[in-house]
Amino acid sequence: MTDLNKFRGVFCALNAIYDKNDNIDCEKIKALVKVYKSLGVKGVYACGSTGEGFLLSTDERKQVAKAVKEAAGDDFTVIVHVGCASTKESIELAKHAEEIGVDAVSAVPCVYYHLPEESVKLHWNSIIDSTSLPFIIYNIPQLTGFNLSPEMLGEMAKNEKVIGVKNSAEPVYLMERYRQAAGDNFIIFNGSDEQFVGGRLMGADAGIGGTYGCMPELFVRLDELVNENRIDEAKALQFKINECIFDLLACKSLYGAAKQVISQRFGIDCGEPRSPFLPVSYEEAKPVADKISKYVAEL
Repeated sequence: MTDLNKFRGVFCALNAIYDKNDNIDCEKIKALVKVYKSLGVKGVYACGSTGEGFLLSTDERKQVAKAVKEAAGDDFTVIVHVGCASTKESIELAKHAEEIGVDAVSAVPCVYYHLPEESVKLHWNSIIDSTSLPFIIYNIPQLTGFNLSPEMLGEMAKNEKVIGVKNSAEPVYLMERYRQAAGDNFIIFNGSDEQFVGGRLMGADAGIGGTYGCMPELFVRLDELVNENRIDEAKALQFKINECIFDLLACKSLYGAAKQVISQRFGIDCGEPRSPFLPVSYEEAKPVADKISKYVAEL
């Protein structure tokens, strides 16, 4: 049986890093994973939205997954997103993830095509059946156009290999609906960074977020405050975090801004996001990096 405790806590959605020739920079990815490991986060989620997974080739996604696992070792949880437009490619990535020893795989329903529930079930179940790894559903309807119903989640959760859902849909009440549908022995990851406290109070056990990588210390502390039931302090910290998130979103590109902030805060040159995402300059991102560093110092 899967040890669910390794999936409770704060998980950084890992940014992809490229070299000057737009190839995957495995050494810098390893360095960033080690930074997060040292700062108390529970693990990383690789090749998802923040990881620009749909802009990477299948081979590049394998390179990222392998680099992440090598840096993580056996005491840092690695979840690899394997969702692709086709089930065939998703299975190939899932099998590779199992070969390198990651802790779980995850997948969105599909991209581009708006599929009915039966198609999504076929897609997910085929991935699940292809390996012995635990599987985490990824619900992000604002990008996929597919809204995961509590009823469908409840049905999927009957499979013992389906251990959780990363829910990035904005309505916080879905956390409670999903908890009722899936039961207590199931991990719900809050996926809306601005609503971490709300998501946790409504039933989430953990969080996976794209802005966590810019300020992991703040989210680790936020998780601690919620666990200690210090809700007023948690709300105050969430409001500070939200200021930083809104500043990141005000930049011309969220991923470009995030990479600049990470570079400035941790001394790892994360470069630019892959086109068509826009790069963000050092000067544009510096006020955000400075604000985050100020709030970290106040912890």
